[in-house]
Order: sequence, then structure tokens, then C-alpha cells
Amino acid sequence: MAETYEETVRALSDAIVDAQRPVRILDAIKWDDHVRDAFFASGCREQPVVDEDWYAQRDLGFDLDAAREQFLDIELWINTSLGTTSTLSQLLKRTCEQYRLTLDMLEARGTDGFGPLAAQLYGTTDDVFHAGGPRVADLAGQFRDALSWVSDLPIDERDEKGIDGESAVTQLQARLDDSMGPGMVNVVLDDGIVADAAAGSDYIKLRADAMFSERQLEQLESHEGWVHVGTSDNGRAQPYCTFLGKAPPPVNVTQEGLATLTEILSLTSHPIRLLRIADRIEAIALVEDGASFVEVVEHFRTLGLDEDECWQLVMRVFRGSTPTGRPFTKDLGYGKGLVLTYAYVRVAIRTGRLDRVPLLFCGKVDINNMGAVNALYDEGLIDPPAFLPEVFRDVNALAAQVAFSRFLRDLDFDRLAADYGPLLGAPAVPEEPDTLD
Repeated sequence: MAETYEETVRALSDAIVDAQRPVRILDAIKWDDHVRDAFFASGCREQPVVDEDWYAQRDLGFDLDAAREQFLDIELWINTSLGTTSTLSQLLKRTCEQYRLTLDMLEARGTDGFGPLAAQLYGTTDDVFHAGGPRVADLAGQFRDALSWVSDLPIDERDEKGIDGESAVTQLQARLDDSMGPGMVNVVLDDGIVADAAAGSDYIKLRADAMFSERQLEQLESHEGWVHVGTSDNGRAQPYCTFLGKAPPPVNVTQEGLATLTEILSLTSHPIRLLRIADRIEAIALVEDGASFVEVVEHFRTLGLDEDECWQLVMRVFRGSTPTGRPFTKDLGYGKGLVLTYAYVRVAIRTGRLDRVPLLFCGKVDINNMGAVNALYDEGLIDPPAFLPEVFRDVNALAAQVAFSRFLRDLDFDRLAADYGPLLGAPAVPEEPDTLD
């Protein structure tokens, strides 16, 4: 019996999911503790010894040529079963092409070819948000200007890092079981990850030797749980378009932006977290302008970051590349994606398409593909998301919040600061310490 159209779509989607399964980008490009230890042993003065030979000793775990062939076969199958012009066939082929470009990037680890391929997949700081509009690089300065008062933040016990890894696992698991349902997310300890936390399709790893604050656990719940795991689960649950359960690199821009937006709307973010996003953009811009690993570390040391913070920040930018090469630009996604997803929400509200906002969570979607996603939703090939974060469940309340923020944008806050200053009282002036004559 011949397959139905829907069965063909499901078969193609499952084939893409299977073909991408061995591709683990961050595992393939991560720097190990030996590189870190050698850098600190040099007093942070010598470039890390990471080059093509260093990466050649770290096996990808799969055959690049065989993987390319698998995606090419799927693209041919798309052409012969769905044609070349339909919205769905173009979306599926574009997904395969992005995975093939990812394979090219991994093959170029430790060479001059890595950075330009990463830029094709994740973008650059020179990308503009619209014709004649600001660049991604400008976002760093905007964040810094808007948060220039951050040093005056009051001490909040929610930000004290007094929760060890094991306790954090227990507390985060309980939070996610309550907000997403038991068994949706599995929280585990891991001593092999670089960041404090990392999410997979149905799990969140916490670094075993890290200490966490209450606010961090709230952020992990919204960012890693509701968005990264939530969209993975929603994509896997799609009846036909199961490829939405996985994300080729360009999709990560939207996913990180959506996760950051969700943090902000759920009131779990923090000004310092936004400053870290600005740091990541600035670090990538410096490397795009030719700065080396050592130079970027020194730049951020002069801004007040400690050595470990500098290492974590700058290492992320040079992963996969060399200490004097072009950057790995994945970390642009947090800021760039935040603007793009917020713009989508605002335009949807402004044009009366509130029903299209939840589709951001129907799977691992790219903002640039939302036209296709909406068309496939209308066609019945994509289901609405099974899970939605609470802040996105009531789109009418979200619309009110966004509409009010639009009005505030037209106010002159320099004038308001002058008018409201006397109402707030004089700023606190720290007392001078007593001195001995």
C-alpha cells in the first residue's frame, strides 16, 4: 500500500532525526582541563595550545562522509516524494543543508576554516536586525548603558550561592515536576560539563562541583526546563514533523533568545545576567576584529571579571577554533535571539495574531522559518505545543504587558529622571571610613 502524504512527512522527519543523532557539536569542540591548567600555569600570558593536531586526537565518534551521504540521500528523497517547491519540502531541505554545513564546520576544527563556517550557521556581530537598523554588536553597548546602575543593586539572599550540586538537583527536580509534570525532565549531576548546567532533550545536567543560588535554580527551571527541554518534547510529540524535536545550529539563535525572553517575562532573570550576555557579544566582536585569546582575557580582566570568569567567557568564544583564529559565534544567540523573538511577539500582538505566539514552542523553531511553521500549522501538519510555560499560556495578559511597554518607549526618561528625582530622595552616599591621625 502506498504511503499517505502524512506518512511520507513522518518518515522523512524521522530520517532527519536519525541522521543527526551522532552529531554532538559542543562535545566535539570543547577544551579539556589540561588546556585550562596550562593556561593558568603560564600566568594567563601564553596562548592555549589548541590547533588542528589537538582536535585530530579527539575523535568525533562518527564518519563525516557517511553522515553527509545520509543527508544528501534524504534531500533526494524529499525531491522525489514532495517535490522541490512546496513550503514543507524547502523547509526539510534547508534543515538537511544546515546539518551538512555543521559537518563541514566540525571537519574544520582547529583550522582557519572553522570560524567562517560558524559565522554562516550562527551569525556575526555585524548582522543587522532590519534594513538600516542596529547591529548585533550595538546590543552590548545598549545593555551596558541601560544597566549602568547595576553596581548599586541591593544584596538579595536569593543570589547567594549556598546550594551544593546534590541539593540543587533535588530542588530543581521538584520545581520541574511541579511546573512541567512528573517525569518530563530528569535532573542529574555531571562532572564533565563546562558550564554550571546544560540541557538535553529530556534532561538537565548540573555540574557536580558547582554551587547554586535560589535564583539560578529559578532561571534553570525557566530557561533549560520550560524552553530547551519543553520545546524538545513538544517537537518529538509532533504527529508528523518530528524533525522539530531537534535543532540544527541556526535554530539555536531563536531557542536561546526564547529562553532568555522567558526568563525575563517570568521574573527570574537578573541585570547581571544581561550584562553577561553583553560580555559574550563584546568578546565575539573583539575576536572578529582580530584579538587573540590572551588579549580578550586581559580585556575582561581590566573590566573587573576574575580569572575564572574570564576563562569561561573567552573559552566559549574560541571553542573549535584556535587561540588566534575566528570565533565560534554561538553565544550571539542569547542577545540576538532575544531581540528577534521579542519582535515576533510584539508584531504578532500588534497585528492581532495572538494565536501565533504559542507556536514558538511547538518544537525547535527558527524565527526565520516561522512563515513555514504557521503555514504547516494551518495545513494540519503541525500541532500546537503540548507544553507551554505559564507566562505564555495567557496571551491576552502578555499582550497587555507588551502594549504598555510600547507606550513607555515614547517617554523621555531623561526628562522624567529630572522630574522624579526629588520624589525619590537623595541617593545614598557611603560613609567615609574613620582614619587615624
